[in-house]
Amino acid sequence: MAAMTKYPEPLVFGLDIGTRSIVGTVGYREGSKFNIVAQCVKFHDTRAMLDGQIHDINKVGQEIAYVKKQLEQQLSGRKLKEVCVAAAGRVLRTYIGKGNYEFQENTVVNQEYIHSLEMIGVEKAHEQMLKDNDTDVKLFCVGYTVIKYYLNDYEISNLDGHKAHNIAADVLATFLPEEVVDGLYAAVALADLEIANMTLEPIAAIQVAIPESYRLLNIALVDVGAGTSDICITKDGSVVGYGMLPKAGDELTETLIKEYLVDFDTAEKIKTIGSKKKSFTYKDIIGVSHNITSQEINDKLEPVLEEITEQIARKMIELNGDKPVSAVFVVGGGGKLPGFTKKLANHLKLPEERVALRGEEVMGFVNILIEGVKKDPLLVTPIGICLNFYDQKNRFVYLLVNGERVKLYDNDKLTVFDAALSYGFTNDAIFPKRGKDLNYTINGKKKFVRGSAGEPAAITLNGKETGMNHPVKAGDQIQVEESTRGEDAKVILNEVVDLSSTISIIVNDVMVACPRYAAVNGRLESEFYRINEGDSVEMLNYYTLAQLMQFMDIETPHEVFVNGARANADTKIYENFNVAWIDKEDVYKAERFVSEEPVVTAKEQEEELKEPDRGQEDTENGHDLGQDETAVVNRPQAGNMTQKSMLRDDPVEQYVDLADNGEAGLQEFEGPAKSDLVNQWIEERSKNAKAVDMKVTVNDSPITLTGKSNYVFVDIFDKYEFDLKTIKGSVLVQKIDGQAAEHFSPLHEGAVIELYWKG
Repeated sequence: MAAMTKYPEPLVFGLDIGTRSIVGTVGYREGSKFNIVAQCVKFHDTRAMLDGQIHDINKVGQEIAYVKKQLEQQLSGRKLKEVCVAAAGRVLRTYIGKGNYEFQENTVVNQEYIHSLEMIGVEKAHEQMLKDNDTDVKLFCVGYTVIKYYLNDYEISNLDGHKAHNIAADVLATFLPEEVVDGLYAAVALADLEIANMTLEPIAAIQVAIPESYRLLNIALVDVGAGTSDICITKDGSVVGYGMLPKAGDELTETLIKEYLVDFDTAEKIKTIGSKKKSFTYKDIIGVSHNITSQEINDKLEPVLEEITEQIARKMIELNGDKPVSAVFVVGGGGKLPGFTKKLANHLKLPEERVALRGEEVMGFVNILIEGVKKDPLLVTPIGICLNFYDQKNRFVYLLVNGERVKLYDNDKLTVFDAALSYGFTNDAIFPKRGKDLNYTINGKKKFVRGSAGEPAAITLNGKETGMNHPVKAGDQIQVEESTRGEDAKVILNEVVDLSSTISIIVNDVMVACPRYAAVNGRLESEFYRINEGDSVEMLNYYTLAQLMQFMDIETPHEVFVNGARANADTKIYENFNVAWIDKEDVYKAERFVSEEPVVTAKEQEEELKEPDRGQEDTENGHDLGQDETAVVNRPQAGNMTQKSMLRDDPVEQYVDLADNGEAGLQEFEGPAKSDLVNQWIEERSKNAKAVDMKVTVNDSPITLTGKSNYVFVDIFDKYEFDLKTIKGSVLVQKIDGQAAEHFSPLHEGAVIELYWKG
C-alpha cells in the first residue's frame, strides 16, 4: 500500500462488491484491534450485478472508481493503489481432497513438505471436480482450507517440526466459474486498482462472526445479501463446508415489484422502510398513489421468506453431513428482515434463541474512527475482507509453462509445483514414478519389494535448473520435462531365503549333506529363480524320497525304508532321518535265502569236485544242471565259491554262485544283463520258498511274525506299533539280543529286540 503519515502501516483497503451495493472500508490492525479510518457505501444505479456476479463490468468499474475517490478524500488525498476483494457466485462448488505423503524413513516435517501436501490435496479435489463437472463451465480454484492434518494416521493440529513416516491432510478446495474471477479483476482494473488479496465472501464473514475459539462447535454462518446467501460451516476447530444460494433479499424485492407494480428502487424502499413504519405511501409506475401497512407488506413477503429460509436450512444440513447444526449466526442486510431468524430456526428445528443476528456484539475488537458509521451486520463481511489480508495475500499472476500462458491464484507462496499443476501436469508426471512393486509370500507371510524410483521432472526456471518447490513470480518462464518411471521390482530367490545351509540325512549308514531347497508355487526352483508377482515361496526343511533319489542321481531302488518304515516317492525325510534301501540286483537279500535245503560245506564242495559223475549229461552245447543242484539257497563259504562258479555253464546259476560269494564274486560275473538273470532267479526261488512263523520279544512285548520264510529286523514293524515319523531323539537305537542291529539284520526264533529313541 502507498505510504501515509497519518496512520500506521499497512493501511488496508477492502471492497465488498455486492449485488445491491459496493462497500469500501479502509483501516489498519493495531495489536488485537482493527481501526476503521474511512468508509463509503455506493448503491448500484442499475442491475449491474445479479446473484453476486458482475454483469456490466464497465458500470461496476465506474462505481468502484467512485468509492475509491470518496475514500481518498476521507484520507486527505491519500492515493489507493491496491484493494482486497471477496468473490461470490451462484455456482460455487467445494470438494474435499485427501493429500498423502509418505517418507522412506522418519523425517522432520517442515513448511515445504506441508505446502506440498496441501497442493496434493488441492489436486485431488480438482480431479474430483473435473469428474463431477458435466457442463461447459470452466471452474477455477479460488482458495482452499485445511480441515485436518494427520501425522502417522493420527489427527494433529500442526505438522511443523514433528517427525513422521507419513503425513496427510483433508483439504477443502473452493471453485468458482473463471468468468466470475475474471469479471472482478476487469472491473477493479477499470478503477486503476490492483487486487492485493482475494478471498471468498463466507471466509471473510467468518473472520469476524465466528472467532476461532467458537469453531470447535458445530456452527453455521449465513451472510444474507441481496443476490446470494453465503453459508459456512465450522466443526471441531475447522471450516468443513462452504456453500452459496442465489436466494436472498432481491427475491423479496422482485416479489414487491410484481405485487405493487413499482420499479426496483421503490420496491427496495417498501421492503426496508415498510418494516419500520405502520404504513407507507408509494406511487406505482402508472403514477397512482397507494397506502399500505407494514402488516400487508409482511403478508406479501412471508411465502418468499419461507421458501428462502427453507432452502438455506436444507443447504446447511447438506453441508453438515445431513445433520442439523447446533447454532446459526446471521449477518448481512437480508437477515435483518422481520421473521427471518425465526423461520430459519423452525426449518432447522432449533430453539429460536440459537439463530441470531451477529452485529455489534462480535465487533468488540473494531474501533470506528469516523463519524456517522455504526456497528452493524452489514459491516461484518467488509471488515472480514480487510482482516483476511493479514492472513494470506492473494492475487492472480501470469507466467509461461512450456511456452503456454498460465494464470495462477497467488497466495504469496506460489512455487514451480503450483504452475506445473495449473498447466495440467499430474503428480505422476512431476514426481519420480516408481516401477511396479512385487508382492509374494514366504511360508505364508506377505512380502513385497518396491520398484525403483525414476528420475524427477527436469525443470528450468528462466533458463536455470531448479526444483519443484522454488518460488515463482509473474512473468517467469518455466520448462518442465516429465519425470520417468523406475524399473519394476525384481528379486532372485537366494536374495530372500537362506539356501546356504544343508539338511543332513543318514543314507545306508552314511551321513549325506543335502542342500536346502525352496518350493515356488509347489515346484522346486534353484537359487537363481526370479520371483514373479503373486508367487508363493515355501522354505523346505525336508526332502521327499523322490527328491533325495534325484539329488543322489540314482534310480529308485527296489524297496526303501525311512526310519525302518517302508516309504514311497512322496515320503518326507527330515533332518537326521535314517534311509536304507535294497537294490534290485541285491533283492535276494530281502528274500532271506528261504530254501530248506541243507547248507553246503567247503568239504562237501571239495568232495563234489572229485566225483567223476555229478549226474550231468554232456551235450554238444554244454552241461545241464542236475535236479539236486537246482538252487543254492544258503550263503556258502566264500573260499571255494569262485571255483564252483567256474564249473557252472548256466549263466543264471553262475550269477547265483557269485552273488552268494559277495561283492567280490559279483565282480567276476561277465554273463548276460544282470537284471534279466535276477528276475529269472527270483521267480525260481519264489517257487521253493515256504512261510514259517517266528516268535520274538520287542521291548518286553511278545509278537509273532508271519507270512515269510525268514525275517529281518524291519519285519517287526508289521506287528509292533512304533512311531517312526515323529523324531524323538537324535539316534534310533536297534538291538538284537543286546547287540546293535541294522535294518536288515536277520532274526531268529526267540530273539530279544530293543527299539527306542536316544538323545
